[in-house]
Amino acid sequence: MPLPAGVYRADHVGSFLRPQPILRARETLDTSTPISAADLRQLENEHIKTVVEKQIASGLQSVTDGEFRRAWFHIDFLQHLAGVERHGSLSSTNVTSHGVTPPKLVVVGKLGHPQAIQVEDYKFVESVRQQNAAASAKKITTKVCIPSPTMVHFRGGREAISTEAYPTLEPFFDDLVKAYQAEIADLYAAGCRFVQLDDTNLAYLCDEGMRAEAAKRHGEDPQKLTKQYAALINAAISQRPKDMVIGIHLCRGNFRSQWFAEGGYEPVAEVLFKELDVDVYFLEYDDARSGDFSPLRFLPENKIVVLGVMSSKKAELDDKEDIVRRLNEAAKFCPRGLDQLCLSHQCGFSSTVEGNDLTEEQQWAKVKLSVDIAKQVWGEDLSV
Repeated sequence: MPLPAGVYRADHVGSFLRPQPILRARETLDTSTPISAADLRQLENEHIKTVVEKQIASGLQSVTDGEFRRAWFHIDFLQHLAGVERHGSLSSTNVTSHGVTPPKLVVVGKLGHPQAIQVEDYKFVESVRQQNAAASAKKITTKVCIPSPTMVHFRGGREAISTEAYPTLEPFFDDLVKAYQAEIADLYAAGCRFVQLDDTNLAYLCDEGMRAEAAKRHGEDPQKLTKQYAALINAAISQRPKDMVIGIHLCRGNFRSQWFAEGGYEPVAEVLFKELDVDVYFLEYDDARSGDFSPLRFLPENKIVVLGVMSSKKAELDDKEDIVRRLNEAAKFCPRGLDQLCLSHQCGFSSTVEGNDLTEEQQWAKVKLSVDIAKQVWGEDLSV
């Protein structure tokens, strides 16, 4: 049974620390003299070119734009859907140690997909990849990361969805599915063959406290919500062509090296692996918060797990021997052993514009270490 293409033994979740010039430019956006959209995009282009080149130079074969055009991993994408607006911040018990709560998204009208959201960004990264792939003499894949459709529903629930636009929620979910189908079709037409859905919510549903909050907010059993989200994602990706790979990343929060949830995958594992129709799972596993590897026993033979046993949250390098030991430990639960595993950090280095608490130099040292470990475990050819 063949494994999905476009995945590599040393992989990554997508975001990298923003360069200082981009940070300084973004700081002007809320001032009386903001940088123009054209000038900001030109600046982003320059630094995205550099970060793609650095990914390839570090040995990665899956490249992204580092999410340099975003302030939040999800908001900047979802705001482009018709009917979605940003209204203040969430009322949440999960306030960061920096006093920040995530922005609140509100559905104020009918959802729609008036235009492609990520296509132009994909095309730019792909052009840089093409310029560098030949020189590297390796197969390089351009990956597009977008928030999971569950992000429009989980955090706000019924209260954040207009009852005038959607008296009942079934049409809401139908329109959300159509919007994602349109975006995925546009990306495929542009040449994209790998889309990663970033989903904190399925991981939050592993946290006992958050499951209780979700039950109160949504008025239903968290297990039913887990199955509902699997069906939502499946519908959103159901029209993808056979040669497009879909991955999903599960994370328990990543704001300036802080996490927000804990709990092993057991509450969602069977639905996650047996019902969710994705090809690749990028799973957070960098510390005890994620539990043991036993949920991997549900992994089908034709799917891959990119095991996030390395940490993007801390500045120091992970211990190589410990990472190899954990990979081998996880492999015992997979039907095809190490053949179904790849290696990455548990999340990106900068899920929000602020970034985690480490330097760019430390970031790239950690990336290079992941490549070195992958070669030690699987050999020089990092293709799956």
